[in-house]
Amino acid sequence: MPNILVIEDDDIMLKAIRNILNKDGFNVVTAKDGKEAFEMLETAEYDIVITDLMMPYANGLEVVSRLRNDSNKRNVGIIVVSSVGNEETITEAFRLGADDYLKKPIMAGELLIRIRKLLAYKTSKALFVTKRK
Repeated sequence: MPNILVIEDDDIMLKAIRNILNKDGFNVVTAKDGKEAFEMLETAEYDIVITDLMMPYANGLEVVSRLRNDSNKRNVGIIVVSSVGNEETITEAFRLGADDYLKKPIMAGELLIRIRKLLAYKTSKALFVTKRK
């Protein structure tokens, strides 16, 4: 089962996302801020990172940027989940390399569908690259 890192500083939202994902069978690790997230990213590999934007120590955009600039973690799927919904912020998240963006409050079904689609895309992309070699 895929490993997912959820980075969220709001305890209620963090528990809600973790419960949704655990119930669906995903392996979930959580971090409460950018600093803790960077420590988690150094010690384990994740298939998907779900990150909030507004957090202490390092915001979600910094998380996205660091993942995309790390050659070992460049292929991790990234979903940004935030209450910030202005076009400039959303555009910046995608420009830095986010794969998807969900506005809070999230719906469990939508989150799960987007995770499955992202995992399917990453799998098909990896198969395509392998076959081309």
